[in-house]
Formats: sequence, C-alpha cells, structure tokens
Amino acid sequence: MDFNLTSEQQMIQRTIREFANEVVAPGAIERDRTNEFPVEIFKQLSEMGMMGLPFSEEYGGAGADTISFAIVTEELSRACASTGITYSAHISLGGAPLSLFGTEEQKQKYLRPICEGTSFGAFGLTEPNAGSDAGGTQTTAKLKDGNYTINGSKVYITNASYAKNLALTAITGQTENGGKEISAIIVPTDAEGFKVIDNYEKMGLHASNTTELVMENVQVPEENLLGKKGNGFRQFLVTLDGGRIGIAAMAVGIAQAAYDRAMQYAKERKQFGKSLSEFQVTQFKLADMALKIELARNMVYKAAWLKDEGKPFTKEAAMCKLYASEMAMEVADEAIQIHGGYGYMREYEVERYMRDAKLLEIGEGTSEVQHMVIARQIGC
Repeated sequence: MDFNLTSEQQMIQRTIREFANEVVAPGAIERDRTNEFPVEIFKQLSEMGMMGLPFSEEYGGAGADTISFAIVTEELSRACASTGITYSAHISLGGAPLSLFGTEEQKQKYLRPICEGTSFGAFGLTEPNAGSDAGGTQTTAKLKDGNYTINGSKVYITNASYAKNLALTAITGQTENGGKEISAIIVPTDAEGFKVIDNYEKMGLHASNTTELVMENVQVPEENLLGKKGNGFRQFLVTLDGGRIGIAAMAVGIAQAAYDRAMQYAKERKQFGKSLSEFQVTQFKLADMALKIELARNMVYKAAWLKDEGKPFTKEAAMCKLYASEMAMEVADEAIQIHGGYGYMREYEVERYMRDAKLLEIGEGTSEVQHMVIARQIGC
C-alpha cells in the first residue's frame, strides 16, 4: 500500500496549487459579492490542459486519473468553492456521461469541446418534483419520424448557461412492468424551445452558475440518444458515483481553507496575554479539524483509486461524500468559533466557507440518500 502521490500527480498538485493561490483566490471575495462567473479563470485552466483532465487524449483530454481530478478540485475549492464546483460538475457531470456512454461520433462532437474548454459540461437530472426521488422524472421525450420532441423542466443545473450541449434525462416510454422508461439524450442549449433561466438567489457558491432549464417542444435527432434507450436511470447512478468523489474533494478543499484561516488567526490573536493557539481548548479544536480533514482526504483518494482500478466504488464514493460534506460544515463552524465575533463578519471569509459547504450535504444526493446507498451496499 503506497500513500505517495505519483510524480505526475505531484506535478499537477504543485501547478494547480500555485494557480489557485495566485489567480483564483485573490478575487474570491469579490466574486462572492457580485455573483460574477469566473470565465477568465477557466480560460486559463483550459490553456493549462485541465478542462479535460481525466478524459482520453483522443478527444482532447489529458488522460490523467481520478485522483488527479480530485486534487485539482480540492485545490480550486480551497481558493474558491464556486470555481471548484464549476470544475467538478464540468468534469464529473458534463464530460463523464459522454465519455462513459457516448458513441465515437458523440465523443468527437460533444466531449471534445468540453475537453478543449470551448464548452462547459452540464447534466440535466433534477426536476421540481424529482430530487432525491429521481425516478419521479416528468420530462418527456417522444420519438416520431427519427426525432425526439422534449417537453419538461429541470432545476438546479450547474453550468448550463455556459454549455453548448448537455445530456438530460427524460421519459421515452414504458418498461415491461408499466414503469417509466428513462433515457438520456444530448440536447443543444441553443435549440429552438430550449430556455436557460439564471435567476436563483443562493445561500452560497454565488459565483457558480445554477440554472433552470425549460424545454418546450425541443426537437433533437434520434442519434442524440446517449447510450441505450431505457438505460438513463442506470447511467445517472453511475455518473453520480463519480460525481460524489468530486463533491467530497470540494469539501476537503473548503475545510482545508477554513482550517488554514483558523490556524493563522489563532496564532495572531492575543487574549489574556497569550495567543489563542497557546490555549489547550483551541489546540484541541485545531487538532480535531486537522484529523477530520486528513480522514476525509484519505477517503476521497481511496474512492478515486478504486474507480481508476476498475473496482466497485459505489460504497466508498457515498461514504467519502457523506463524511467529507458533513466534516466541512463542522470544520467551518469551528473556524468561525475560533474567530469569535470576527468569524461572523464577511471580511474574515470563514463565514463564506460555511455558506459554500452547506450545498455539499445536499447536492448529488443528500446525506440521507448517502446513508441509503451505504446501507444497501453493506447488505441491509
């Protein structure tokens, strides 16, 4: 068992950490205030070859592994969680389904722009009445004369305003037992009748793009079916397994940022003639924070390693997502507590970490859903 990163992983970590510190972090507070999407940052990430990091070089990717993806997501999220979630969704929700289930033609046409950074990756799953119960999908896609006609809506979709195409789930018929036959279909966002609405007011992650999609008689050719007809439900379960590694990596990055701020403040802040870091109560808080971050990071790396080895990783992905997301909230809370009244003020940033971290307990399967997944995986 080797816990050392490979030379390639170390190089990626050094490169992205330097970029995050010098380019991403300086504008994070302002982007949080103005809701400005970090377009220029992603142009630079594209030039660095990061936008298609884990995908095949055949389609413009870098051919790196999932651990490298987790490292990049963690480092970006440490500097700015809005940037981190944009990147994570671009790869794990936008590019991954195309890479896993697309035909050769679909990969060249739709995955390549994602890898080259000329289009952002996005995935249309959640609906107003289909959140944790994704089987409650109501969007329909009716096939006639070689074309699907799509009607319905999606909510809380990341990156759609900047995506040229995205895969979405829709009902394409009935199963043998009378249930919903759900398929995945690739849809151009500039198709007639396709509307992207960006007007959510969110608790955190203000600089990320979160949208509603409305489809009114949107026409796409039958060849845009992603994978086999009726396999959409299975496909998005596989997609979410990988996405949960990204969410957990985000959580580690946010928690690391909160811990770093708390440590710095504890060393500088004087109370009763001593720095806060000299008090045992503060030392224990910081020790617990460091412990939880290390545990979460190891869980992320294990799930990513299992994925790269082609081994089952559903349980580990759910475990690392569940633990890391709740850990990030705990660490952010302690960071605010160590800062005292200053922690409640925006200028000290730690309150932003808590606002950003909360979504991680909800997105890509709530904590409650992760418990359900784990329970099934352990044989309950």
